[in-house]
Amino acid sequence: MTAKEQTQGKKQQGFTLIELITAVIVVGILAAIALPAYQGQVRKARRADAYDALLLIQGLQEKWRASHSSYHSSLTELGFGDEVSQQGYYTLDLENASATGYTAKALATEQGGQNNDTGCATITLSVTADNPRGARTPPDCW
Repeated sequence: MTAKEQTQGKKQQGFTLIELITAVIVVGILAAIALPAYQGQVRKARRADAYDALLLIQGLQEKWRASHSSYHSSLTELGFGDEVSQQGYYTLDLENASATGYTAKALATEQGGQNNDTGCATITLSVTADNPRGARTPPDCW
């Protein structure tokens, strides 16, 4: 019996190199599509860290304003503590504090790649006499 006759009767076992390469390519394409979408959703979910910080600042400002003639310009003196959000994805800043309003900003940090959150790297809450609940910008980020 020749070698050719011996292999003709056996079933093929395992994968061919072509099948293996095809499977790797399919997995690569799926990963190339899924990974950016996943990272975008993670960045979007981390915006909650900014919302939480800005709304806490708003509450502290209103508490301060109830006892004083104007809003305060210092996060530390308001009782906020550090100028970083709780999870560290945003640095915080207060601007234009006056008797009638202020602007609180959350600036995305490099932690976790949050600074790659295009269009939402800076989230702002601006309280004025005309808008005491605060204008939230950019609107698509809230």
